[in-house]
Amino acid sequence: MSNVAIVGGGPAGLSTALFVQKNGLEATVFDTDETWMHKAHLFNYPGIGSVDGSAYLETLRTQADSFGVDRNQDVEVTAVAAEDGFTVSTAEDDHDATYLVLATGADRSLAEELGCEFAGDVVDVGVEMETSVEDAYATGAMVREQEWQAVISAGDGAAAALNILSKEEGEHFHDFDVPADADAVFGVMGEE
Repeated sequence: MSNVAIVGGGPAGLSTALFVQKNGLEATVFDTDETWMHKAHLFNYPGIGSVDGSAYLETLRTQADSFGVDRNQDVEVTAVAAEDGFTVSTAEDDHDATYLVLATGADRSLAEELGCEFAGDVVDVGVEMETSVEDAYATGAMVREQEWQAVISAGDGAAAALNILSKEEGEHFHDFDVPADADAVFGVMGEE
């Protein structure tokens, strides 16, 4: 089974994790909890009237946990390497992955270490969020010059996930649920 290593546990990283895990791939998130969400208050996130950034982040983490995402909280990635997939290194050990998603905010050092191409000061990606290094993705503030927004970051994470899932399926993958799916997952629609 293919697996996805995700460096960063903000909206982009957790969005990626949710989509890939929900659709049959194994997601592992490494999160130092240094996201800007702890300084934010969301008034402009679709579907949310008003929520503290930290509270929103806890909701995302709970949702990721409910799908079985392997979250490594307060674990810093010290290096990444590409050779027959990816190796993500922490102070404790190394983790191998088929795909790598970098969601480290404006910290682009791991993308630089990996050899990703840059466009000026940002990591160069297309709409699918894939970098110049095959099967490595960059999301959120890494790929945008001062256009930083939680909902944009979450969308970038979703775009990366859908591209990964499309590669795995060998055709365009669509993640679209209907009410019966919610009934199957939660027993009664709307209840968790």
